[in-house]
Amino acid sequence: MRLAAAILAFFFLIAPGLVPGVSAAPNFPALTGRVVDDAHILSDTTKQDMTQKLAALEAKTSRQLIVVTLPSLQGYEISDYGYQLGRAWGIGQAKLNNGVLFIIAPNEHRTRIEVGYGLEPIVTDALSSIIIQTKVLPAFRKGDFNAGVVAGTDALIEQLS
Repeated sequence: MRLAAAILAFFFLIAPGLVPGVSAAPNFPALTGRVVDDAHILSDTTKQDMTQKLAALEAKTSRQLIVVTLPSLQGYEISDYGYQLGRAWGIGQAKLNNGVLFIIAPNEHRTRIEVGYGLEPIVTDALSSIIIQTKVLPAFRKGDFNAGVVAGTDALIEQLS
């Protein structure tokens, strides 16, 4: 019995890359700027405007907000994917842990605000839910991803300022 448990632990914990269908981490898009539109749902104007707003926020507060759209979560829960993505990209200042990811996976109908530990008192889970439910999803339901992403981003910028 112990041998079987040891073998399972090896395959699922130690050598996940060796087992087909099991991977250690998702494949992340490259961090190309403050807005990473990997799902290609935002207009060029929206991306440019948001990039300027996000740069101004960071210059003013040192807090970093990154907006990312994804074509797929690759079978992961959005919370797991977001946590790993934030770690992989190193969002925010390491000592302050002051980064925020606004994640949109439109094909899977998932949206999340992933907050660094240093900002949890400022952008709480409750506030994140309110922003998503009242600012983002109403526009998404009308098919307007640009408006939903802008509204969510503006609400986060206001709170982080």
